[in-house]
Amino acid sequence: MTTYRDDALVLRTYKLGEADRICVLLGAVEGKVRVVAKGVRRTSSKQGNRLEPIAHVRVQCHRGRGELDTLTQAQAIEPFSGIRSDLDRLARASIVVETVDAMTLDREPAPDVYRLLLGVLRTIDAGDRPLVVAAGLLRMLQLDGVAPVVDRCVTCDAEGPLVAVDLDVGGARCERCRSGLAVDEDGFRLLGLILAGRTAAALAEPASPTTALLERLAVRAVERHLDRRLRSAAVGDR
Repeated sequence: MTTYRDDALVLRTYKLGEADRICVLLGAVEGKVRVVAKGVRRTSSKQGNRLEPIAHVRVQCHRGRGELDTLTQAQAIEPFSGIRSDLDRLARASIVVETVDAMTLDREPAPDVYRLLLGVLRTIDAGDRPLVVAAGLLRMLQLDGVAPVVDRCVTCDAEGPLVAVDLDVGGARCERCRSGLAVDEDGFRLLGLILAGRTAAALAEPASPTTALLERLAVRAVERHLDRRLRSAAVGDR
């Protein structure tokens, strides 16, 4: 068996047998891997608390012949205690973590996705920003090549005025072609900042009806791409 070390984010976990746990990790180098953490559900285990979802850990694993690797060591890097101590932050972080898990392939290096998720979690842990979830989801869609078009009408190619986003046709609609979810000029400005990579400017935006709308829009865009609802997000309630 081959031994490897990596810094990783814990995406999710589930039970295996009476004392073990399977952890789905997103590694900085290895990408998404599934590892068996043996004995971590025993009360005497020192590693169990380090391997909860939304944890940042340094791991050592053995790669076997099957789909599951074996975790031999885990060291905490960041516990994200700010997220864990606040149910709203936890819920919002979980939306992005679930999206990343659903949109990444096993054993495919994904350094850009790792950096994106780590940045989102650090931002939420530090106090949250209204557009952090929307920015994280839209950037994930962009990395996958399926982000909505927001700089012109997807039907007639007009650059403006843009008045709505129709995810069924791939993005913005002008006044003449109008359909989908109404988005105002400020909303398109913020969408443009996010998809142009100017995330810091978008994250400085204060909470408003527009930032709430863009989060709902981003969640819907991810769900349409995945063709299923996100368990972590009740779109109509957000």
